[in-house]
Amino acid sequence: MFTGIIETIGKVKELAQDQSNVHLTIESDITPELKIDQSVAHNGVCLTVVSIKDKLYTVTAIEETLAKTNLNSLVIGDSINLERAMKLGDRLDGHIVQGHVDQTAICEGIESSNGSWVFTFSYDETLHNITIEKGSITVNGVSLTVVNSKASTFSVAIVPYTYEHTTFKHLKIGSIVNLEFDVVGKYVKKLFELNK
Repeated sequence: MFTGIIETIGKVKELAQDQSNVHLTIESDITPELKIDQSVAHNGVCLTVVSIKDKLYTVTAIEETLAKTNLNSLVIGDSINLERAMKLGDRLDGHIVQGHVDQTAICEGIESSNGSWVFTFSYDETLHNITIEKGSITVNGVSLTVVNSKASTFSVAIVPYTYEHTTFKHLKIGSIVNLEFDVVGKYVKKLFELNK
């Protein structure tokens, strides 16, 4: 489990195809603290550390993960948001994040707003995920609050600290991001569907 509070930004150093899987080798300041078999969220995708060498560590993304996330579009040199799994007893500063990406979205707008930024994203509503005003959403692993919620679009406000310490500063119109919708909302929606 994660909180959506990004610890650091990693750099993609190697991408190795292995049949339908891709091994991603990441350079990061947190590498010396990692262990084999540890879970780390990469742009919100929970992946397991399989090897560590100096400041580099490697994780493997399987075919399904690559199909459902923006990890399939990474290239060497790209920056990636990183968060280690939450420790029991830690403060939950963001919200409950599982590291299971539901779908991707496209950045449709970036507006400067008195020292902060408003990012607008569109997503495929036929997959039946929903946002609600003032609800939680995870975008590329970052826990955020939804504003301007509509059927297939929503916006988030990004404060300067988040902008500088995540990959939001690298997003452009047309960038593809990973979305994990609020787990509580997903259960409520499922229960409602079962009781129809």
